[in-house]
Amino acid sequence: MREAEETRKGLLRRPVKDYTVSRDTTISRLIELFSESGGFTCVTIAEAVDILSEAYSRDDCTNFLSFPASIIATGLRGVIADMIRKELIDVIITTGGMVDHDLARSLGGTYYKGDFDMDDIMLKDLNIHRLGNVLVPLESYGPLIEKVTWRLLKEIQAETKKEVFSVRELLHEIGKRIDDPNSILAQAAKHDVRIYAPGIVDSAFGTDLFTYSQLHAFKIDLFRDMKELSDIVWEAKCCSALMIGGGISKHHTIWWNQFRGGLDYAVYVTTAVEYDGSLSGARLKEAISWGKVKRNAKHVTIFGEATVILPLIVAGIYAKLNI
Repeated sequence: MREAEETRKGLLRRPVKDYTVSRDTTISRLIELFSESGGFTCVTIAEAVDILSEAYSRDDCTNFLSFPASIIATGLRGVIADMIRKELIDVIITTGGMVDHDLARSLGGTYYKGDFDMDDIMLKDLNIHRLGNVLVPLESYGPLIEKVTWRLLKEIQAETKKEVFSVRELLHEIGKRIDDPNSILAQAAKHDVRIYAPGIVDSAFGTDLFTYSQLHAFKIDLFRDMKELSDIVWEAKCCSALMIGGGISKHHTIWWNQFRGGLDYAVYVTTAVEYDGSLSGARLKEAISWGKVKRNAKHVTIFGEATVILPLIVAGIYAKLNI
């Protein structure tokens, strides 16, 4: 009976507090209010800020960031580039489509605001692609990426005298040649952040690598990337991961971290549901059963859309770490 009373007392130690906001409410104060409010998504955002702030403040922690291509078609691209600029990230795991959008937007392609309910047959006739409510003109995507990719590959091979590249090596070389402060590739190259894209061929950029290889002595060696990731996780004393969305980016991140016993810190932002057994819907607690997140790890899963959630988390971290 006494044990039950102690358990009950422990569970009821944090009362829900009402709060108000005003035009003077700062982001850092808003995150504090989220933590005190006791309810739903706002609490998980506050937890994410605490978890990542602790990880990012450690000198011995290797910090992973994973995300899909779609958010790089939005203004969130600048938020991620700034996280790299502020040296919060050590390793990025993403998709081939991220390279598409980052390259296209860095090299003159302009994307536009649209609507989810637009007439896609009309857009097709006008040579405009639709990515959710973002409009991507044909000339800002495929033809531009192909033209630039072939030019960059020729330049890189001429300078390096190499025929075989890992994806990480190639993306680093491309990033060195991009002049755009909001480019993820450029900022990663400048700050020595390693970018891995295990599904690189599933993209316009990847297709261009293939077509280029048909006329030139050029090959991609994915095993080099695997060796580097293996070395990173085996040598790391601590690992954190901020994972935006699921799919191959999320899985590759937790997959490699299982070989060191799992992540020490993990934050996952998703809009997917778990009832279908998908990886994208799987909460981080499920990864504990696989050894991909440590049983004593600090972790939180946030259900929400990244273009809203991520800026709040990042602003909260900046305020907490005073950077």
